[in-house]
Amino acid sequence: MFETTLAGSLPKPSWLATPNVLWAPWTLTGQPLQEAKEDATALSIRRQEEAGIDIVSDGEQARQHFVHGFLAEVDGVDFDKKVRMGIRNNRYEADCPTVTSALKRRRFVHEKEARVARATTARKLKFTLPGPMTLIDTLADGHYGDRVKMAFAFAELLNQEAKDLEKLGVDVIQFDEPAFNVYLAETVEWGVPALEKATEGLKCTTAVHICYGYGIEANIKWKETLGESWRQYEQTFPALDRSRIQQVSLECRQSHVPPELMKLLKSKTVLVGAIDVASEKIETPEEVAATLKLATQFVDPERIQACTNCGMAPMTLNTAYAKLRALAQGAALARKVL
Repeated sequence: MFETTLAGSLPKPSWLATPNVLWAPWTLTGQPLQEAKEDATALSIRRQEEAGIDIVSDGEQARQHFVHGFLAEVDGVDFDKKVRMGIRNNRYEADCPTVTSALKRRRFVHEKEARVARATTARKLKFTLPGPMTLIDTLADGHYGDRVKMAFAFAELLNQEAKDLEKLGVDVIQFDEPAFNVYLAETVEWGVPALEKATEGLKCTTAVHICYGYGIEANIKWKETLGESWRQYEQTFPALDRSRIQQVSLECRQSHVPPELMKLLKSKTVLVGAIDVASEKIETPEEVAATLKLATQFVDPERIQACTNCGMAPMTLNTAYAKLRALAQGAALARKVL
C-alpha cells in the first residue's frame, strides 16, 4: 500500500538554472549545459531515493517548462511567431508560439535524460509528458483551424515519444493535463479520447495528472475564485474511469476538493496529492498519513499511491526534498497504522 511518487518536476540546482522560478534561464550553454542537465537528472534521482520515494522521476531537470520542453523538437511550431493570448480559459496571458504547418517530431525528444534516469536507478521510473489538450491550449493555431484535429495530431507525436520511452525501460508514463480542470465538457467529449490515442499500444503503466497548478501567484488567485467546493473532477472522473488510462493523479492536500469524488475512480490507481506545492510549510508525517487515511474511505488502500499535488519546480531545493521526505515518512506511518 501507499507507494510514494511525485507529480514530476523538482527544483533545479543553481549551477544549472536560476532557482525558484518557472522558465528558469539556464546558467550554461553548449556542451557544459548538456553535461549539467545530465548531472542534475542523476542527482535528482539519488535525492529522491534518499528521501524514500518508491517511483522516481527525472525531475524534469533537462526542461525549462513541462510543455515547451517537448515542443522544442517539434516541426510545425514557430517560436519566433508568438501570439499574446489567454490560456487555461484566460487564467493568465502568455506569449504563445504558433503552429504554422503539419506537426512532426524531429527526434526522440527526451532520449538523453531518459537514458541517464534509467541508468541511475533500479527503482520504478516515471516520465512525464504534456497531454494533448494542455499542449494545444498553450499554442496559437495558424494551420489546423480545428482544436480537436490539432490535439489528435499532437496525440500521435506523444504516442511516438511514449513508445520510445517505454523501449528505454520507463515504467510509468504520465501525461500532464491541467486543462482537464478547466475545459470540462471538452475533456469528456474529446480530451480523454485524445489522451487514449497518446497511450495507444503502450504496455507500461499509463497515468494522467490533473491538478490546479503550480504554487504560483496566478494559480493561487484563480483558486480563490473557485469557492469552498472544487467539484471539477466530478465531471471528468467518470470519463477517465471508463478509459484505458490506469492511474489518475489529483490534488488533495490543502484543497477544497470533496474527497468523496475519489469514489468515481472505481477501477484506477489513485495518486493522492498529500503534499501542498503552494506552501513552503513542510507537512508532518502525521498530516500526510491523515490525508491518505481519509482517501481510504473512498478508495481501496491497495489502489492508493502517495503523491504531491503538482510539480515542485518553483520551490527551493531544501523545501522540495523535505516535503518528499515527509511524504515517504507519512506513507510509512499510514501503512503501519492500516
